[in-house]
Amino acid sequence: MRIFTLLAALLLLTACGGGGSTGTDSTGQTSICQRTDINSQVFCALQQDYLWYRDLPASINPDSYSSPNQLLQAVAAPQDRYSFIITRQEYEDRYINATFFGYGFSSVRADNNTALQIAYVYDDGSAAQNGLRRGDKIIEIEGVSVAQWLSRLDAGTATNEDIYGPNETGVIRNFVWRKPDTSEQAADFIKKEVTTNTVLHRSVAVQGSKRIGYLVFNTFIELSETELEEAFAYFVTQGVNELVLDVRYNGGGLIRVANQLSTQIARNFVQGEVFVKYQFNDKNTAKNNSTLFALGAGRSVLNLPRVFVLTTQSSCSSSELVINSLTPFVDVVQIGSATCGKPIGQQPDIIGNYVLFAINFQTVNALDQGGYFDGLQPNCPVTDNITGDWGVVTDPLYAEAVNYITSGSCSDVAVSSAGM
Repeated sequence: MRIFTLLAALLLLTACGGGGSTGTDSTGQTSICQRTDINSQVFCALQQDYLWYRDLPASINPDSYSSPNQLLQAVAAPQDRYSFIITRQEYEDRYINATFFGYGFSSVRADNNTALQIAYVYDDGSAAQNGLRRGDKIIEIEGVSVAQWLSRLDAGTATNEDIYGPNETGVIRNFVWRKPDTSEQAADFIKKEVTTNTVLHRSVAVQGSKRIGYLVFNTFIELSETELEEAFAYFVTQGVNELVLDVRYNGGGLIRVANQLSTQIARNFVQGEVFVKYQFNDKNTAKNNSTLFALGAGRSVLNLPRVFVLTTQSSCSSSELVINSLTPFVDVVQIGSATCGKPIGQQPDIIGNYVLFAINFQTVNALDQGGYFDGLQPNCPVTDNITGDWGVVTDPLYAEAVNYITSGSCSDVAVSSAGM
């Protein structure tokens, strides 16, 4: 099943996704599913396919909502944190072209709002090309301290556009940043459309007889297929016999890419086994099915009996699926904090110029284990902290994984955290 992908077949879907409710709207006018406006079509699709369709209002007036997104937010079930709707162009940009507009970095506030610490950079961005790296701290932008910018931003006297400039090709801002060794650098960053590499880092560390592959994976999209293959081909040539998979910032994406990644990790242990079972609402039980582990676009495999997965609350959806689907067959050691809790998914509907991603199925593994709405809990609880670039020994999550590989158990710090 190809989730989060613009299938040609979806272009043939009707507004009701194959025959929705014929209930009338709140004015007693033409039935929702016979109306041609976008809002009515969206609500009709929800009545048929939404996992929690029983929680929808019995009727609505589609004209009461200024946009399909406003309608969706108004009628979604209370437990739904994930359904959304975007335009086709937004879909193409986000999931197919894998581009966004900017300088190519992600940051978090640090040092009591006096700096912006870099979480990661994209290879194609001006920031990376000028030497900005994970762990660096931006302290000045366009001659103004970050402390001043953030104070003004919080007070409402400045906007993000004031700080970073308008979203136009060629916009330049001067950045000053401090490296982890306290040295400072400065450069002009140029704003442009940035292609987002999904493998943020790969490396191999040697600890005695252990050759530890480290893969930082940021999202599951079309581009990921070839990037994962390149990463695993590299690991194979390096003789990797342990793998640390870092999905601490990975919010999910294509399930088939999650399948490819899982199979590349442990093919000999999962071949011919069920990767995931899909369970739809009681109007769509004919769609219930399962998918076997498969390499997809991958060819290089490690055949590992265990994998270490680094997680935070930002690890979501397909990231959780990798953990849950592998658990019946290999030893999955989860390190960090609990994941976001999304054992559900979306099969998109194309409605006019929009793509609707409403929750319409839940997932379980080969042992029918699922329902982790409170998140998947770590074996070794460790608090995330940015201490430098990817793979530095001071990174608490990565260090915990290496410790487990060499010692055979969680560290005393992680054991103490688990007991709190």
